[in-house]
Amino acid sequence: MAVIRPFRALRPPAERAQAVASVPYDVVNTDEARALARGNALSFLHVSRPEIDLPAGTDIHSDAVYRKAVENFEKLIAECPLEKEAEPSLYLYRLVMGDHEQVGIVACCSIDEYDNDTIRKHERTRRDKEDDRTRHMLMLRAQTGPVFLTYRRRAEIDEQVSAALNASPLYDITAEDGIRHTIWRLAETDALVNSFRSVPLLYIADGHHRAASASRARGELRDQSFTHTGQEDYNYFLTVIFPDSQLQILAYNRVVHDLNGMSKDEFLEAIRRQFTIGENADPAPKQRGQWSMYLEGKWYGLHLSPETTLPDGVVQNLDVSVLQDRLLDPVLGIKDIRTDKRIDFVGGLRGTKELERLVDEGKAAVAFSLYPTTVAELLMVSDANQIMPPKSTWFEPKLRDGLLIHSI
Repeated sequence: MAVIRPFRALRPPAERAQAVASVPYDVVNTDEARALARGNALSFLHVSRPEIDLPAGTDIHSDAVYRKAVENFEKLIAECPLEKEAEPSLYLYRLVMGDHEQVGIVACCSIDEYDNDTIRKHERTRRDKEDDRTRHMLMLRAQTGPVFLTYRRRAEIDEQVSAALNASPLYDITAEDGIRHTIWRLAETDALVNSFRSVPLLYIADGHHRAASASRARGELRDQSFTHTGQEDYNYFLTVIFPDSQLQILAYNRVVHDLNGMSKDEFLEAIRRQFTIGENADPAPKQRGQWSMYLEGKWYGLHLSPETTLPDGVVQNLDVSVLQDRLLDPVLGIKDIRTDKRIDFVGGLRGTKELERLVDEGKAAVAFSLYPTTVAELLMVSDANQIMPPKSTWFEPKLRDGLLIHSI
């Protein structure tokens, strides 16, 4: 059973939503965040990446950064102002990017269900990233950006969501990247809450670190409470829940800085031990089991050789796993993509032109373009209680921070 809970959102007035809404904290670095927020005192990046308002070179995990987050949050609440809803509500959040459209339900989900795996995961989290967001939540006593969840679609829920879109929205903004964000507040919530009770499982699509941090923050607040009941706001975390049929995963490509001491010809010969290689390939593979490789100004198409067999297992047969196990590790010597400095990743809309640029400018020696991991693969891995390799999924479009905040 999936528990969803209405909440009293802390949110900006409609006329200031465009200025407040910001990209998620973890898709930009400090310099990029500073550039995006420049000249906009209301940008939520002042709260989610507060180091942008401190001297260059400030340690982003220092006490001063978290104090600045609190200061900026309190200032935004007072001056924007951010106001809290009088009654708990659910919301709808529609994203439109070009021809793609998806509509999710904004609700709070149970941390108990996250902890007991009713909310499934597919990614390992890093302790340092958890530490950062846990402290951020505890200092602000708020969850400021949602976790992106999915579920296997149900017609009953689709119908309720579709009917609610006829109302006037709270917000309807188009961000600087051209993505349209529209949010509705639902006057009636019982029907959706009841419908989700028949959804057996929810799945994290994006936001594993936010979810893990919410669980850790709950643990600390529970331990500090003398009257813990299990119904406090800190027992729930902010989410947007989309049906699996609407999700869009884009390719998460790889670039490698060198050829592991080999010449071009030696490199190609090493690859041929596992793959067949075709020249003048399409930069973007058209289906699973194909990889495109950019080397010295030319695209090559890679297919596993007919005599190559793969082990059983959902994870082992993912395209990202095959590339890692059959090429990046044995040929290029990249054992752990989490820690190896010789590999970088290019996700989402930056596409194959960015791969070509990096190689042509000498910033990488070779680039690999992959067919995107599918939503079905994500669900299968999660159902098997297994973990995808790092950098397997890139979801677009992205949600915005700061529009609907959950106080804990």
